[in-house]
Amino acid sequence: MTTDRLTANIKPVAPFNFELTAGYHTYFQSRYGTDTMEDGVYRRLLDLDDKLVLAKVRSVGTVDAPELSMELQGTELSTEDVDLAKSRVSWLLGVDQDLAPFYELGRADTAMAGLVEEFYGLHVPHTATVFEALILAVLGQQISTKVARIIRILLIETFGTSAEFDGETHYAFPKPKTIWASSPAELHTMKLTQRKSEYVHGLAGTALDTAVKLEQMGELTDKEIIDKLTSLRGVGIWTAQWALIRAVGRPDALPLGDLALRRIISRLFTGGSDVDDAQVKDIAQRWSPYRTFATVYLFSALRTGAG
Repeated sequence: MTTDRLTANIKPVAPFNFELTAGYHTYFQSRYGTDTMEDGVYRRLLDLDDKLVLAKVRSVGTVDAPELSMELQGTELSTEDVDLAKSRVSWLLGVDQDLAPFYELGRADTAMAGLVEEFYGLHVPHTATVFEALILAVLGQQISTKVARIIRILLIETFGTSAEFDGETHYAFPKPKTIWASSPAELHTMKLTQRKSEYVHGLAGTALDTAVKLEQMGELTDKEIIDKLTSLRGVGIWTAQWALIRAVGRPDALPLGDLALRRIISRLFTGGSDVDDAQVKDIAQRWSPYRTFATVYLFSALRTGAG
């Protein structure tokens, strides 16, 4: 069957730094089969209502006059497919976010002002679904990044649908029904602990439960979302806060309990003195209602040594 190639342009809200945003996204998302960023091109295999389409995105603009070029590869592509893919990619890369209000707050204190300049144009990227965010968080709990990647690759290449383009195999994130059709015992063979195997299998069942409406939380308040997510087995407050950031796109989330966040807050704001969650919350209050953006900029500083 012939592979179609269609293109479309996306115009993010300025400023938008494509390299920083896609780089942040793929730092956490890449090497487990679904997202890559190589040679200035971001790639993701999209599942558009059971049609697998490879999106390739590159920057054709500047940080202050941003524009992205998106090429789609797939079979029997329609204009509807292009519109849906454009919407999905725009969400994944957070292109519609207005950074100006956060920048106004961030520039009011010296440490964050430095990060605003260092990471100018970094938008907060998202996962495709709440289910994806929760599964990734559970897989990464209390293990090294290297081990987490191995587990993610196993899970995605076992349960995710795949498609080949230009001789390379790409994977979409597994659907809940595929994981639910397996068992905790099978998941346990993929280096998951028994407990995590049960969590992942249970979350797949929850995602399929129409009464829970896991992917339809847009009208709920942040607190209602947190309460709903933390009622699920395997989801604590830290995971729920990260889901608010990565999956729901709320601007004022703060993942208290994150040791890495404590570390960077300590380095930048207390001269290296240890801080607890109460101190992190107190310091972060100066960036409310945009603590999501502050969190992402702080993690970027931790990862790169900036600040």
